Amino acid sequence: MRPSLPIPLRPTGRLALVALLACASLLPVASPVRAHPLAPALLQIRELPDDQAEISWKTSILQVRGSRVVPDLPSSCTPIGTSKVAEEGDSVTETFTATCADGLIGKTVGVSGLGDGRNDALLRIALLDGRVIQEVLRADSPTFSIPETGRPASVFTGYVRLGFDHILTGLDHLLFVFGLLLLATSTRLLIETITAFTVGHSITLSLAALGIANVPSGPVEVLIAISIFVLAVELARGPKTSPTLLRRFPWMMAFLFGLLHGLGFAGALREIGLPPDDIPLSLFSFNVGIEVGQLAFVFAVLLLGFVLRRVLERLPAWSERVPVYGIGCLSAYWVLERISEVLR
Repeated sequence: MRPSLPIPLRPTGRLALVALLACASLLPVASPVRAHPLAPALLQIRELPDDQAEISWKTSILQVRGSRVVPDLPSSCTPIGTSKVAEEGDSVTETFTATCADGLIGKTVGVSGLGDGRNDALLRIALLDGRVIQEVLRADSPTFSIPETGRPASVFTGYVRLGFDHILTGLDHLLFVFGLLLLATSTRLLIETITAFTVGHSITLSLAALGIANVPSGPVEVLIAISIFVLAVELARGPKTSPTLLRRFPWMMAFLFGLLHGLGFAGALREIGLPPDDIPLSLFSFNVGIEVGQLAFVFAVLLLGFVLRRVLERLPAWSERVPVYGIGCLSAYWVLERISEVLR
């Protein structure tokens, strides 16, 4: 796909038809597809003396219809007393105590329903011997056996995978990055723009995850959708029109809007939580996962464009405008949808 998209301000009837077709093709999938993946569930188990354990189960109140994601505790664990339930934002946490005969070592714990819920779960276990075990449970590996001997902490790999999955399943973030690829007209400008976006969202991700910057998630999601729409409008103007500040300095726009997207990333990380003893490592690891996923997406798009360059060159000129109108239509839909959710 060519890096520049010369689209006039006033499209002809044929361009209007292209825009209409692009919107019509995207709207059927816009409703069921979430811009963000559901925040991973969090199962925390803290071993206590006398074969007891404190169990905390945190999950999002937004669930796939018909799914039921629940923790699977060892059969030897029996809940005692009453559980405490607390709601915070879009999540609900249930905490209770259980008696586990013969302790937790060698037992298997897990989470069921991950496949139906299209979600992952973070498992964090604190044992009496001082070990802190952390694993990511997925639909293809929903259980974990607590080892009898010590093993290296898996905080780094666990949070890298969570960050990687979050960016690659966040359609709104990927659309914004794709728009930056279309806006950059040279390799140097592309590197500067992607780097600025990375710096921007890394700053706010860290501030929000550490509790320094607390911003409600609803308005942030609206502003993220608006940022994608603004980018689509700028792409629709085309380089032949009077160059705007965004067109001349795309890295500036990428940095400012990156601050917004970082707050969106922090929303998912806040739902997961940071291990108290490994806050710097987990925060760094989550950010690394996001950057690896982002660079993988950029590389895949550039590689696909290179492989299909001859095919793309034969397409009619109006075909260049389809992705821009597609980004604009989907982002406009998200703006309206998210505003309605905030008002609701």
